[in-house]
Amino acid sequence: MNARDGFMAAVSARSEGGAEMSGDAVVVGSGPNGLVAAILLAQAGREVVLLEAADQFGGGLRSAELTLPGRVHDMGATVMAMALASPAFRELGKSGSAPKEPVLGAVEFVHPEVVVAHPLDDRPAVLVHRDARRTAAGLGRDAAVWQATVGAAARAGFPLVDLMLKPLGPWEPRPRAFAQAARFGVAAALPVTTLARRAFRTVEGRAVLAGMAAHSMLDLRSPITSGYGLLLGALAHLVGWPVVKGGSQVLADALVARFRALGGVAVSGHRVRRLGELDAETVVLDVTPRQLLAMAELPAGYRRGLERYRYGPGVFKLDWALDGPVPWRDPAVAAAGTVHLGGTLEEIALSEAEMARGRHSPRPYVLLVQPYAADDSRGGHTLWAYCHVPNGSRVDMTDAIEGQIERFAPGFRDRVLARHAMGPAELEAGNANLVGGDIGGGLASLGQFVRRPVWSVAPWRTPLPGVFLCSASTPPGAAVHGMGGWQAARLALKR
Repeated sequence: MNARDGFMAAVSARSEGGAEMSGDAVVVGSGPNGLVAAILLAQAGREVVLLEAADQFGGGLRSAELTLPGRVHDMGATVMAMALASPAFRELGKSGSAPKEPVLGAVEFVHPEVVVAHPLDDRPAVLVHRDARRTAAGLGRDAAVWQATVGAAARAGFPLVDLMLKPLGPWEPRPRAFAQAARFGVAAALPVTTLARRAFRTVEGRAVLAGMAAHSMLDLRSPITSGYGLLLGALAHLVGWPVVKGGSQVLADALVARFRALGGVAVSGHRVRRLGELDAETVVLDVTPRQLLAMAELPAGYRRGLERYRYGPGVFKLDWALDGPVPWRDPAVAAAGTVHLGGTLEEIALSEAEMARGRHSPRPYVLLVQPYAADDSRGGHTLWAYCHVPNGSRVDMTDAIEGQIERFAPGFRDRVLARHAMGPAELEAGNANLVGGDIGGGLASLGQFVRRPVWSVAPWRTPLPGVFLCSASTPPGAAVHGMGGWQAARLALKR
């Protein structure tokens, strides 16, 4: 049996009805980028097969009962600001043979009363609301600077977001958006430690910006960390930070259903180890450089470029089933979907600098999500949090993470019915794209902002004819936006 016969036999055995099917495009990997690529190719009339190594579709959008029966926990992403802001998701279903309603129409996004809370030790928590003016009012002397930075980015709206999510184009001729992006870029290029100390005067203003910027998983003294913080803050005002009612798996299932409605064949439990197993005119890979290196014989120059690609820090993630809400010292924090734990700018910067040096902070920055603040359909009070650790770390950070929660919510441990821990090794075992526990698909530094994974005007195209890369290791990087899949599909269809 040759490679094509073996591949088609596997597709035939796993597809509904058992009838043999052929496809002129194959998408490997069903994370949000792979799903977007598959849908766009199918909308254009291509015969598409989607192959997923795991038994469950979704990649970072999967949900599971990790603690107690009936408790729905998200394996990866929960907060979906980028999904609402992304031009890829906004455009799905607007062309080809697809129905005209938005692809996300079958998914209910629910918003917490407070977008983000940032507790502090000796004063009320900082609260970020959908309303920029209300948020600014809570920052006292920093009200004007919040409006002039984060607020201005939010007021620029989707044209600015589209430019940020399409750093290499294609761009529509919008002079005003380019001017706004240029103004945004002046501040965004700075380390957040620099911007926060120069522009903000209060402990609260500096801390909340640092908490946003720390999503980048970079040393906060690094360039462009301000850009991550400003963009995330702007999205809080522009679209909010919602969760998917019922769990992130609902979004993945909706995307798979749309793909199948277009005639696509989706097969789970089928791992592709070598490109030679596939026989299709177009192959789109939702994998990172490490997997691509193992899957194909590549030109020497391109191979060297992939070998130089740098992965970022890992995370240590905890999920809990609680017998009630977290007992926050400041009751206002209970209404927030996302909570940033780490204290002041200086404390968060120290924690992330330690991590960047390969050390484990005893008081790490902790990103915590309490879905029950917006969604009562997950079987009870479920909670998750993670902290950043050196790539491949094997240190158990349970005590450090729970210590940071107890710092701002005394008595938290008394609410825990069950917990589930995943360090970098467990995360990578469940999803090969999470190399060393890196949930971002690669270091999000300035050097790799557009050099993902190599320098190219179209880094989604590989040197292999008809083979494209679409993972978070391509621009614009991590998050549930589908833009890597959008770009790869666009290039494939041009071809």
